[in-house]
Amino acid sequence: MHEYVVLDVFTSTPLTGNQLAVFTDAAGLDAALMQRAARELNLSETVFMIGSDSECDAHIRIFTPGAELPFAGHPVLGSACVVGERLRLDRVRLRTGAGIVIVALTRAQGTVYHGEMEQPLPVVSAFERSAELLAALGVERSELPIEHYVNGPEHVFVTLADEAAVAALAPDLGALTALGELCVSCFAGAGRHYTTRMFAPRLGVAEDPATGSAAGPLAMHLVRHGRLRLGEEIEIHQGAQILRPSLLRARIDGSAGNVERVAVGGDAVLVARGAYLL
Repeated sequence: MHEYVVLDVFTSTPLTGNQLAVFTDAAGLDAALMQRAARELNLSETVFMIGSDSECDAHIRIFTPGAELPFAGHPVLGSACVVGERLRLDRVRLRTGAGIVIVALTRAQGTVYHGEMEQPLPVVSAFERSAELLAALGVERSELPIEHYVNGPEHVFVTLADEAAVAALAPDLGALTALGELCVSCFAGAGRHYTTRMFAPRLGVAEDPATGSAAGPLAMHLVRHGRLRLGEEIEIHQGAQILRPSLLRARIDGSAGNVERVAVGGDAVLVARGAYLL
């Protein structure tokens, strides 16, 4: 028997945000079985904890219904809440496929936690298939250059004119699938308030309610193109179109144009417990 918990992440309200299942002791499960279990649950991501070591409080593996990811935001935040609750920690170190990620935790009330993670610094490059991407999304252009950010998952960002354009998106998921294992974020906003939708059909996620791994790169994208200053925190609203409203916060710290830290935070709430007879 393998017990798991379900959290709603990047929200403090149960049954909103991004769902996450965390198997708290995945000893004895191989990668193929983890993938099948993640497909069975059919959430954006499922986490499997496989012990700890001298450098981390837990080693986690992250699966979408279609693939394993080295890093993802809401699985890290949700897993840190589970570990923090179990070990009574306010600073949790998680080993991921992208290295150690540190999450600072505070308990808000009841089963609601707030956490801020320090994400891997993304690697930025030009995106060579912009015309195909825009055609798949059904939009004419991006207000900012379309660029490729890798912090584990692969992210590309398309800037739309306003929130109405984001809400009206009806992408061709088959065409997006043909572009590979991309997380495609379409966003609009100004100042410190943004709205985004993210599509990753090749990974088994038609639309994601909240994409923590994209929040940091989005803030970096805005900094790089002069729409945000270093040290300023943005709010990112996501998930409303699929009835899972979420709120993420992101900040890029550094000096003189040098990025030193990518911080992403939000709330998480425990909503269920169960067990699989595997």
